[in-house]
Amino acid sequence: MSGYFVTATGTDIGKTFVTAGLVRAFRAAGREVAALKPVVSGLDEAAWARSDPGVLLDALGATATREALARISPWRFAAPLSPDMAAAREGRTIDFDALVGFCRDAVKAARGTLFVEGVGGVMVPLDARRTVRDWMTALGLPLVVVTGSYLGTISHTLTALEVIARAGLKVAALVVNDSGEGAVPLAETVAALRRFADVPTATMPRAKAPAEARAAFETLAALL
Repeated sequence: MSGYFVTATGTDIGKTFVTAGLVRAFRAAGREVAALKPVVSGLDEAAWARSDPGVLLDALGATATREALARISPWRFAAPLSPDMAAAREGRTIDFDALVGFCRDAVKAARGTLFVEGVGGVMVPLDARRTVRDWMTALGLPLVVVTGSYLGTISHTLTALEVIARAGLKVAALVVNDSGEGAVPLAETVAALRRFADVPTATMPRAKAPAEARAAFETLAALL
């Protein structure tokens, strides 16, 4: 089996969109695949089927039940805040060792490729001492790093890549999402990033659903 950790330069950049698209591309190519979103904040229990883990379940072709949601997202919080803050609102904390153990067990049990989707950006706090980078370091999986083409993304992306490199982690692919109207042109953003970052880079067109970017996801999947 193989596994990848999907992270990003910040929140609402497109991690779930990319993870779901990769799942669909792998399935379409006949490759066995699984996905987890172990930690999720901002979850509306009244609309959980449309949540990030709900999107992943749909991509996997799984029935979106509360039991299925709990299996792929054990740490769920209502407040749309960083995980440490969201957990504190509910009088809870994230057990870091349990989180790492859950993911390691899933990696061992998975057939084919397992995608572990992170939460927020690379340095988002999980508890009082640990961040997503600590989580990624503990797992040691190669990374799929998602960023955008908005103004400021070059600095954000290069900073994230530097932080990742200092942890000794490998970037399997950098995915640049088209941030849409008003953003810096996608091609110019990618060209600038390639001047400074020697990592495999893929682009993702502006799309409302992964199916609209099928060709781009097929290209990205070929890198993994």
